[in-house]
Amino acid sequence: MDNHGRLRLDALARYLQDAAVDDVRETGWGLPDHLWFIRRVELEIEVPFLDDTSVELVTWSSGMAAIAAGRRWSLRGDAGGRAEVDSVWIHLGADGRPTRIESFGAYGDAAGGRRVSTKIELPAPPDGAATFSWPLRSTDLDLHDHVNNAVHWQAVEHRLTAIDFDLRRPLGARLDYGDPLSLGDAVELTEWTGDGAYSVVFAANGRAKAFAQVW
Repeated sequence: MDNHGRLRLDALARYLQDAAVDDVRETGWGLPDHLWFIRRVELEIEVPFLDDTSVELVTWSSGMAAIAAGRRWSLRGDAGGRAEVDSVWIHLGADGRPTRIESFGAYGDAAGGRRVSTKIELPAPPDGAATFSWPLRSTDLDLHDHVNNAVHWQAVEHRLTAIDFDLRRPLGARLDYGDPLSLGDAVELTEWTGDGAYSVVFAANGRAKAFAQVW
């Protein structure tokens, strides 16, 4: 929670990630034979989690592609908080290379023939957008030596608070991941607002690595 009791976006991302890991481990689609890297996550906070002390998550497969799959979550808090989340994950084999998804079992049944796209759709920054440095910490790394996706949401939370963006209302948010960040990267955040939305690009070594938007 934040200092007002609201469930933060980065904490929500941790819950979603843990539920996904538990699920693939239980079904046999987790490590060591299968590895999933998140490509996109989109949240719709229908009722903000302001007074909730516990959250129930339900998850299922929302679609498929040759080497990617969609995962959806429905979240319900014990004090009325409510959110819907959809995401796309790239499937890697035990050798760490993108691998076709075969015989997807219950996930394939749940996907119901729906297709997912791995295309990054959030915009690049306009000229003159403000840029800030974002220092990384060793605790930001995950098992694969990459900056965990929830850390991107920490940066978003921090910057939204700095510009007095109202996070205690229903909102939408999306994060598109291109390339992973590593601990040695000098990360810069380039941010701008327009049409009621806040947008930010994570860049390192002259390349955009991830894109986020909140509206």
